Amino acid sequence: MKKIVTILVGSILLVSCQGQSQTKTVTKTTVMEKQNIYQFKVEDLSGKTFDFATLKGKKIMIVNTASKCGLTPQYKGLEKIYKEYKDKNFVIIGFPANNFGQQEPGTNEEIGAFCQQNYGVTFPMMSKISVKGNDMDKVYQFLTQKSKNGLQDSEVEWNFQKYLINEKGELEKVISPQVSPTDDVIINWIKS
Repeated sequence: MKKIVTILVGSILLVSCQGQSQTKTVTKTTVMEKQNIYQFKVEDLSGKTFDFATLKGKKIMIVNTASKCGLTPQYKGLEKIYKEYKDKNFVIIGFPANNFGQQEPGTNEEIGAFCQQNYGVTFPMMSKISVKGNDMDKVYQFLTQKSKNGLQDSEVEWNFQKYLINEKGELEKVISPQVSPTDDVIINWIKS
């Protein structure tokens, strides 16, 4: 009889221990909250802090730029639409990047001079950053990762890829580098 009781007590303890370990096993579900562009502060070409929160209520086009690219003439179209729509709650933010074919080798000062002298750029230009790879800037991590932007994963294909941000600071569209800044898809988005 003693042996039976011992086995029974052992079984109850085993079940009890299993029950405890099961209650300690917690399934962790991570819910990512959709972020917006307003959380970021960056540095402009002159080294001053630029706070995206100052753009609340505006549509924003973010574009990675380069001075020695076949697409560099897009600066002309970018400046054209900026001048036309800047007073209608639209802004363009340029981010020079040297990620593609070493086509933006200059310093921030050289980039600023190039943009001004060749294209009369007046839209805000930020300091040179990386838009891909291990040293990708946080703004571009937001733009390219669905877990952060809530829209889609994307990869920056080349210089002059365009990211369209709505008035709430949310990513709305990703536009290929080859699409002109004055293309109807962009103009219609600005006007909508």
